[in-house]
Amino acid sequence: MSPSDEGRVAALGGGLIGRSWTALFLAAGRDVAVFDPDPATEERVRAAVEEAWPVLLRLGLARTDRPAGELVVCTDPRSAVEGATFVQESVPERVALKHELYAAIEPALDPGTVVASSASGLTLSELQAGWVDPGRLVLGHPFNPPHLIPLVEVMGNDRTDPGVVDRARAFYESVGKVTIEVRREVPGHVANRLQAALWREAIHLVAEGVATVEDVDKAVAAGPGLRWAVMGPTTLFSLGGDEGGLASFCERYADSFHRWWDDLGSPRLDEATVAALVAGVAEATGGRDVADLAAARDAVLTEVVAATHGG
Repeated sequence: MSPSDEGRVAALGGGLIGRSWTALFLAAGRDVAVFDPDPATEERVRAAVEEAWPVLLRLGLARTDRPAGELVVCTDPRSAVEGATFVQESVPERVALKHELYAAIEPALDPGTVVASSASGLTLSELQAGWVDPGRLVLGHPFNPPHLIPLVEVMGNDRTDPGVVDRARAFYESVGKVTIEVRREVPGHVANRLQAALWREAIHLVAEGVATVEDVDKAVAAGPGLRWAVMGPTTLFSLGGDEGGLASFCERYADSFHRWWDDLGSPRLDEATVAALVAGVAEATGGRDVADLAAARDAVLTEVVAATHGG
C-alpha cells in the first residue's frame, strides 16, 4: 500500500508539533496512533485536536464536524508504528534520543512504511546514523503549526530508497500540504535559511539605529510579507520587470542590489543584542502574552491560508 492511500498514521512525539500533525492527520480521515511516554499526552492531544478543528474546517482540510478516524495514544513506540503506512517523527531534537527511538521502531515497521522526521536543526545524515537500513527515512520538515502552515520540506539522499521521497510527498499532499524537495544537504534546509537571512538584516537595522523592532516588523508585515504570501521573491521581481520580466528587472536594478548586498550586516545574538530585541518586542506587542499573540497570529493566518491555499 502506498502511503498516499488510506491507512493508519503514527505520530511519534506528543509535543507542540506532534499534536498539530495529529490534528491534521485526523482531519484527513486517517486513524492516528500517537506515541509519547508522558502520562498527560492523551489529554493534551485531544485538547489540541479540538482546538484546531474549527481552523481545519475553515480551510477545507476537515470534512466532518468531528474526527472520523480513531485516535489512540501509546506509551510504547513499537505499538504506535505497527500497521502504520506512514510515520511522522517529532520527538525533541536530540540525536541520541532520536537514534534510540529509531532502534526501537525499525524492527516493528511494516515493509514499505515511510518514516519522516520533523527535524529542523539536524541533518538527514545525522538521523540516518540511527538506522540499520535508513532507506525508508526522509526529512519531512514542517512549519509551526503544521495543521495551519502548508509547507513541508522533503529530503532524501543517496542512502534513501528509490521512490521514497516521491511517496512521502504524495502522502503529504494527500493530507493538504504543499511540498518542496531539498536536493542537497545544507544546515537549515531551505525556508529556515531564508528566514535567517531576513532576520539577520532585521537585527542589523535595529542594532544600527536605522529603525525600531516594531517598525522593522511593520515593514515586513505591511510590505513585502503580503506579497510573499502569494508568490515567491524571484517570481515577484519578475513581475517588477513588467513585460520584460526578470531579465528587464535585473538590468534595471542589478547595481542597486549589489550595493545593498555589499552593505548587509552580520550581527550576532550576543547578550546585549538579545536584550535589545526582547525589549523591542515587549514594546511592540504592548505586553500581550504569548497565548494572546499566538491566537491573533493564527486567526489572521487562517484567513490568509484560506485565501491562498484553501480547499
